[in-house]
Amino acid sequence: MSAGTLRAVIAEDEPHARRNLHGYLEGVAWVQVIGEAGHGLEAVRLVDRLEPDLLFLDVRLPELNGLEVAKRIRAEPEIVFTTAYDRYALAAFELGALDYLLKPFGADRFAAALERVRRRLVPTDLPRAGERTRLACSEPVRRLFARQGERIVPIPVDSIRRLQAAGDYAEVHASAGTFLLHVSLAELLQRLDAERFQQVHRSHVVNLDYVKELRPFDERRLLVVLRDGGEVLASRSASERLRRSVR
Repeated sequence: MSAGTLRAVIAEDEPHARRNLHGYLEGVAWVQVIGEAGHGLEAVRLVDRLEPDLLFLDVRLPELNGLEVAKRIRAEPEIVFTTAYDRYALAAFELGALDYLLKPFGADRFAAALERVRRRLVPTDLPRAGERTRLACSEPVRRLFARQGERIVPIPVDSIRRLQAAGDYAEVHASAGTFLLHVSLAELLQRLDAERFQQVHRSHVVNLDYVKELRPFDERRLLVVLRDGGEVLASRSASERLRRSVR
């Protein structure tokens, strides 16, 4: 950022969406739009050439989607994803997104996102977006994000007791309540600490830190009893793994 002005690029395939973003930014003196892209490959080239401070990035772009763009760019702008699909929120935040604007959003919601951008510009010890992308590839996630009404709320991984498959989605049972994530249980499990989160059934994952005890259910299966009173019946193969882990 130079002379107090934040340089921004808009990557949106729909002209009216680009116009809306321009309209919201017209009264913001400290943001200058320096480029626009209508598809993913163009966005990668433009961002790497201009090296903006901020990127408004639609998830659903032709040629490369927004998540792929975020992974490919060499420049390290702060990223605000814009999309009509909330199922991409988890992946977006893992890629270091500063915010996730769910369409249609209004002026107040957009102003809140800009305020997060302004706060992030103050020098801190936090890694920038590109650095967070690299970290996300090698480290288990420490928090998840779930849609709750008009809000997207964080869920600390430490607070998760168990996970359950709900069709193509994952149901998260945490200290703050139960949340539905638009991501499969298998995909979510790959992003969690394997030493803590164990799949005990095709449809169930438990956090071992919240396990109170293991009880014999029959000759081959164990009943996993959680500290909150919840119970999950482990499959035969998972029961054998659990038995081996306590020998």
